[in-house]
Amino acid sequence: MLVLGLETSCDETGVALYDSARGLLADALFSQIDLHRIYGGVVPELASRDHVKRMLPLIRQVMGDAGVTSAQIEAVAYTAGPGLVGALLVGASCAQALAFAWGVPALGVHHMEGHLLAPMLEAQPPAFPFVALLVSGGHTQLVRVDGIGRYHLLGESLDDAAGEAFDKTAKLLGLDYPGGPEIARLAQTGTPGRFVFPRPMTDRPGLDFSFSGLKTFTLNTWQQCREAGDDGEQTRCDIALAFERAVVETLTLKCRRALKQTGLNRLVIAGGVSANRSLREALGKMLGEFQGQVFYARPRFCTDNGAMIAYAGCQRLLAGQHEGPAISVQARWPMERLPPV
Repeated sequence: MLVLGLETSCDETGVALYDSARGLLADALFSQIDLHRIYGGVVPELASRDHVKRMLPLIRQVMGDAGVTSAQIEAVAYTAGPGLVGALLVGASCAQALAFAWGVPALGVHHMEGHLLAPMLEAQPPAFPFVALLVSGGHTQLVRVDGIGRYHLLGESLDDAAGEAFDKTAKLLGLDYPGGPEIARLAQTGTPGRFVFPRPMTDRPGLDFSFSGLKTFTLNTWQQCREAGDDGEQTRCDIALAFERAVVETLTLKCRRALKQTGLNRLVIAGGVSANRSLREALGKMLGEFQGQVFYARPRFCTDNGAMIAYAGCQRLLAGQHEGPAISVQARWPMERLPPV
């Protein structure tokens, strides 16, 4: 089955063609980072307008790159949530219009299921069951995955997601948006041990997360340094390193607990923060204790992209799932409610 995938949940317009027999044929992505950077974060109305501008040219580009005509496309998958409603509606309306015009089925895909399944696009995909750490700007969750649509939530963030905490911390340090890569860049030249930040909710049992307090601790540390006249570039680097280490060690500890609790030795990390090199190294080292493996997507498929939506949609379409022509999106959508395949 040849599926066109459309991703418009937030600030990246993604398009891809996935074939169940041949794999990923082509994909393209347009990032709105430069558009939103001057505001220090995503402006929903601007995001929606830019998706409208980029969607059809990207579809034409991907179809051209793959050498595919509309007559060959057998289904259209699109992100139906969670995400920004206006942005989601752009992809949903475009997908439903194309599906109607081409006489093929359309299917709304869960954004986080797309991220979770993105490592399946790699040469050595993980086998079920496994534990997944979904870590992005909007979500931080630990999930037991027994198959597509067979998800059991083990723990999640009670406030800020890890990616959100990265962005907010970067902003208070005067760094550019998006904050995750900026924090990671500064942390490379930070002084180990100069600052030691708390590892939130690691002193109690359970698999939930909380990063709001860590963000506040970082703010207080930065303000104290500024009041003391110590607010140079090296101090920023030292704070960035302390913050990154606190997040990475917290995520790693909770993943270790989840693996012990489930008795599994395969871990998938997915979402934008999964591209963080320090996190990958820490989780890889930790999995050595379990004689296990850690799986993740290539860096360009860690952020939002059309390939993961095309793949996830294809698996559900092959199982006979599709929907009518109604345009429906969900800003919030618990992944555990998805039907199994």
